[in-house]
Amino acid sequence: MITCAPEQVLLHPLPPLAMPRIGTTGRRTLAVGVIGPGRVGGALLDQLRAAQPRLARDHALDLKLCGVVASKRMWLDCDDAELNGRHGGAQTWRPNDLDAFAAHVRGDGDRHALLIDCSASEAVTAHYPYWLAAGLHVVTPNKLAGSGPLERWQAIRAACAGGARFRYEATVCAGLPVVQTLRDLLDTGDELLGIEGMFSGTLAWLCNRHDGSQPFSALLREAHALGYTEPDPRADLSGLDVARKLVILAREAGWPLSLEQVDVESLVPPGLAAVSLDEFMQRLAELDAPLAAKLAAARAAGGVLRHVASLDHHGRASVRLAVLPTAHAFAHSRLTDNVVQFTTRRYCDNPLQVQGPGAGPEVTAAGVFADLLRIAESLGVQA
Repeated sequence: MITCAPEQVLLHPLPPLAMPRIGTTGRRTLAVGVIGPGRVGGALLDQLRAAQPRLARDHALDLKLCGVVASKRMWLDCDDAELNGRHGGAQTWRPNDLDAFAAHVRGDGDRHALLIDCSASEAVTAHYPYWLAAGLHVVTPNKLAGSGPLERWQAIRAACAGGARFRYEATVCAGLPVVQTLRDLLDTGDELLGIEGMFSGTLAWLCNRHDGSQPFSALLREAHALGYTEPDPRADLSGLDVARKLVILAREAGWPLSLEQVDVESLVPPGLAAVSLDEFMQRLAELDAPLAAKLAAARAAGGVLRHVASLDHHGRASVRLAVLPTAHAFAHSRLTDNVVQFTTRRYCDNPLQVQGPGAGPEVTAAGVFADLLRIAESLGVQA
């Protein structure tokens, strides 16, 4: 997580500059700064480095990595000419300063510049409106912008009026084209009637494996050992992360939904919600009886248990453990796959479905990278 000292909060936004002209010919350059070189950010830096020769050769696109910001320090290309190949062990580093970092990546305004936020930080997210208003494009897998306070989301969208692009495909189902698919449906005049999705690979795996042959707690311990869950499994079981993804899609569809308006059913017993992680892991058996009862009820109804997020055509949103008929598409999902169904006026009887791996640093980084390339293509970035 990126943290910023109070004095680093942007009190004096960068002055807006005229956007560099859009060109369609010649070699193109895009200045890039990466915030958060963790699992996703590190994978992205590796992908950028590997792709640079191909993009320069086949697409005349030069991706210029101008700097990397970690939790307490940053590296800039003016200090280390080999930054592209040595982001984790730069020779020179400076204290973390997001304002100075953004100004460095932007330069004097004669080039297109893009910031990629791979942190999970509210402090970084708070800068988005100012960066966008100053002409910096922003790409992120950070869900806090799209699902946070509605006023901030509106400020981010308003800041794009000057021409800066904001893309966030990887906030929902990692590298799957979910946000773009919804955007394409709406932009071509379709009418959204509802969204239904399995947005948690962790809970999809648990539901697929929970057949009564072993306690739910044993499956959860296995998922935790395999790295499928968050370090604290309650982050998955609470349903809050799934609710954030649903809010992002609702807002993309034009509904001013807030996180507090989502009806979320947590799988964490109230008595375990506030205890320490160690105590929670010791008391996992307390989840077994409630989950066994839900499984028995699903079987009695001739259905299966699946963790489902849904949004109806009135903008009502819910996240819950649902009993679905065996004929439902979600009943046949594969292990950790994410699945999203869009029911629209065009896709009414047979909803449009997007399915595939929805988690993992490599696929998430690839979703971020794809957003970067879409921005570069749309701008015709000119050197």
